[in-house]
Amino acid sequence: MAKKKPSEMSFLDHLEELRWLLVRSTIAILIAATVVFFISDYIFDEIIFGPTNVNFVTYRAMCELSQYVGFKDSICVTELPFIIQNTDMEGQVNILVWICIVAGFIIAFPYILWELWKFISPALYQKERKNAKLFIFIASILFFLGVLFGYFVVIPMSVNFFASFKVSAIVKNQFSLDSYISMIKTSVVASGLFFELPIIIYFLTRLGLVTPQYLRKYWKYAVVVILIVAAIVTPPDVVSQLIVAIPMLVIYELSIGISHMVYRKKLKEEKENG
Repeated sequence: MAKKKPSEMSFLDHLEELRWLLVRSTIAILIAATVVFFISDYIFDEIIFGPTNVNFVTYRAMCELSQYVGFKDSICVTELPFIIQNTDMEGQVNILVWICIVAGFIIAFPYILWELWKFISPALYQKERKNAKLFIFIASILFFLGVLFGYFVVIPMSVNFFASFKVSAIVKNQFSLDSYISMIKTSVVASGLFFELPIIIYFLTRLGLVTPQYLRKYWKYAVVVILIVAAIVTPPDVVSQLIVAIPMLVIYELSIGISHMVYRKKLKEEKENG
């Protein structure tokens, strides 16, 4: 049976397309998760628990930066006084499964974007539909940059802060495996999705749901939120907070710029079409 044109599809037809999008995306994630399972030892030892080692690349870079700007060894990480323990019978099995799924999602993200593009492309202009490869490439790069930012910046800062923070010298930090992995998953995925903000703003502006004036109006609130987040996940020093906050502010500014270009182009097209 020939596939219906978008204009001929009913609401149920669109739901059916969405269902198959989710099915194909889930299969892609499971395939990638299976591959991850076979290298899970390396992923856990070298990647997941990498930030628990004082020789982690971010800690070394922070120490060198501290000395370069004249702070001596003030933000050097010399110890991480905590241990990670498993307290649930099935805890390690569950963690293995979820890490494989999350890693599978990250690996399969470009394919998921491709499926999403096929779903929304009928609502776009012909010129925009021709930019599929560019969209997939840029969106994937932004996502992977966000993942790297979460892993090499947000997670080490968070680990260092929470490992060193104590309400009393009597209390020893013994973090559960589940809470540590939860922080890893949240930081990496959330950072990756946050870096997709320019792409999201592009489509929201194109649909008329957001304007550059609206984003600029709430710019100062966005700055406050970003600074609060940076203060929460970093040690109490200005250098660490700026390292986290500046890339997030750049992403937000980039989103405003993209919204402005799309909005101006949209007004021009509406004027030409009467």
